[in-house]
Amino acid sequence: MVEMKFICDRMLRKLAVWLRISGYDTLYIGDFKVDDEDEFMLRNHLDRILLTKDLDLFERSKKIGREAFLIRSNDVSEQMKELKKLGVKFQIVMDRCSVCNSLLRKPSEFEALTTLKEMNLGEEIMKKYELWFCEKCRKLYWMGSHWRNMIRFLKKIE
Repeated sequence: MVEMKFICDRMLRKLAVWLRISGYDTLYIGDFKVDDEDEFMLRNHLDRILLTKDLDLFERSKKIGREAFLIRSNDVSEQMKELKKLGVKFQIVMDRCSVCNSLLRKPSEFEALTTLKEMNLGEEIMKKYELWFCEKCRKLYWMGSHWRNMIRFLKKIE
């Protein structure tokens, strides 16, 4: 089975973050510096499903044979429910950075300590939690209280 990959328009930032948390390789147009975002999404990254709230962009995509999915809701939980029609499974996977989409890995002790110091956090986090590290944006992730909030949120959309 081929893994689904996505590119999201500017109106779907929160959805892009949830797709990344769920392990989907997801680009967000706001991360690119381009003059014409719609044209960029129509002509680039054609191996990805274009997710958009823009009916005109969706229709233009279909006209040129570009795979696209029109999101109708403004609420991220409803958007996630809409994507389930494509077979998307929302879960906490921690494979990808929610900020930049890079692959996460286990940090070295040095990276963990350095990043924790930069964040003004203590070493006890290293002992208490499993950690994940993004090399590109140097973000450190762990199963803190926000983790429980994310699980609670995901249960609401089941």
